[in-house]
Order: sequence, then C-alpha cells, then structure tokens
Amino acid sequence: MEPEFLYNLLQLPREVALPAEEQLPQGAKKKYLPSNSRKDPKFEELQKVLAEWINATLLPEHIVVRSLEEDVFDGLILHHLFQKLAELRLEVEEIALTAASQRRKLEVVLEAVNRALQLEEPQAKWSVEAIFNKDLLATLHLLVALAKRFQPNLPLPRNVQVEVVTIESTKSGLKSEKSVEQLTEDSTDEDRPAEDVFDELFKLAPEKVRAVEEAIVSFVNQKLERLGLSVQNLDTQFADGVILLLLIGQLEGFFLHLKEFYLTPSSPAEMVHNVTLALELLKEGDLLSHPVSPEDIVNKDPRSTLRVLYSLFRKHKLKAGVDGTPRGTPH
Repeated sequence: MEPEFLYNLLQLPREVALPAEEQLPQGAKKKYLPSNSRKDPKFEELQKVLAEWINATLLPEHIVVRSLEEDVFDGLILHHLFQKLAELRLEVEEIALTAASQRRKLEVVLEAVNRALQLEEPQAKWSVEAIFNKDLLATLHLLVALAKRFQPNLPLPRNVQVEVVTIESTKSGLKSEKSVEQLTEDSTDEDRPAEDVFDELFKLAPEKVRAVEEAIVSFVNQKLERLGLSVQNLDTQFADGVILLLLIGQLEGFFLHLKEFYLTPSSPAEMVHNVTLALELLKEGDLLSHPVSPEDIVNKDPRSTLRVLYSLFRKHKLKAGVDGTPRGTPH
C-alpha cells in the first residue's frame, strides 16, 4: 500500500499514520498523538510539572529525567521513584541492561504500583507493554496516578485533555477513530477545605491582618537573626520554602541536610518540593490545624503563608506568653 493512499484512506494527518515498518496484527489497536495534541500548552505543562516533580523527588539519588517519553520505559526511574514515594524496597535487580531484563524489572515495579494504587491490571490505563513501548499517554496516566496517591498537593494543571487517534487493524483493513483522553480532572468545590479563623479574619477584619503580620515578622526576625537573615515581606520571601525550612529547623530543632531540599530553587517544582517538606515537618509536629497546599505558598497566597507561620508563632511565642501577647488564635 502506497503511503499517500494510507493517509487519504484514514483521513489522518501524516504524523498519526502507521510507520511503514510497523504492522498491526489483526484485531490489534494502537493510540497515536497528533502533533496538535503534543503541542497543546496544558499537555506540555503537565509533562514539565511531572518531570520536575520526579527530578525533585530523586534529587538525592542524582537521577535526572529529561524526557518522560524516552526515559521512563525501562523501569529504572519508576523503580527509584516508587521506592521513594512508598518508602519501601522492591526485590528487583538495580541495573537491567538487556531488553528482556528491563521488561522483567518493569513488570515487577508495575505490579507493586498497581497494588499500592489498589488497581487490577485491566483497570489501569497503562500496562507493561504500553510503558515499555514508550507510550506517552500510558506513561502520563501512570505518573498522574502516582502523584495523586503520594503527592496530592502537586500543582498539576487542571482539566488536561488531548485528542488521540486510535487505529485498529480489522479484516477489511485499518480503521481509525478520534477521541478525547482525560489526563487530569477539573477542581471541584469538594476539593476545597472548610474555612477557618484566618479566612474569617481576611473577610471580616482585614484591617487587623496587618497587626498579625507585624507580630509574626518581629517573631520570625528574632529567630532568624542568628542565621544572619531577616524578613520584610511574608508572602514573597517564604514562597520558595527555603527560609521556612530554616525557620522550622531553628524552632523545632531539625537539622536538614542540603541534599534534602533546594537551597536556591530555580523552578516551581523545586519550590513545591521545599514547601512540601516544610509542611510535612509541621504535620509531624502536629502544628497544622488546617490543611495547606504547598502550591498556595509558592503562589504567594497571603492567608496560607500567614496560617503556616502562625502555627509556629502560636507554639513558640504565644505558648510562652512572651511580651504579654495573648494566647490562642487571633481575634
């Protein structure tokens, strides 16, 4: 069959027609991403956020992902990522050099992933075959599922949809069908936490917010003075998580190795990594009484930043009743 005839027969752009060297067995189906889908800004942003998340998570292991499509298929990155996220060790060879050993490794890793996600293989939107063959859609579905399970606050772009073309080999020839693949969901009101005292403060007494901020700035600078640091703007200077981590270390007695966070973060994903670590430390100390999203801090949301800092202020300043400051929440 001549290539031109195939393009016309399927009425598809050239980039989604079957390569000349590839033959689908009868009854088989395969999905293709047309170029307009690959170039969709939200689709590209999803890949960028996931790659930066993986790189931030695997920073201590010096593993770097440059292309989700090319770097994830052999199971090595998934192996390290899943072990880190699930805090367990998989009994699988560390280095797989041959295609057969890579496939075996990938199978073991995906079995463990599916168990953790409580999925049977037919329910999953990925498979060993798809991941090993560098199916970008399957790879993205897998990584989004891992992020939702182990890093629910990761700022994935909302409502990412892409048009895909499914080609099926039938007795009468090749058939094609276009459809829309949903990669991430849209946000709903159910996702939003209930309001707390800070929401009320910003709504009903915005004139008092400044007084609370000034008290916290004074407290923070007193604690950071020994590090040679000072803060003037709570919203902007805590957005990358660095000063927040140093402050928590000072107050709670944590020693954070430089390998655990980014001292000079250069991307939103690295900032989210820092802030997520800080929030985890606060949760371990039972200091956060209201859920806070790392991306809200990174995006310089004033009430989220104030809520986090007040949790430290309340424990280390108000508890001691220093300077006659009243105990309890702000009125």
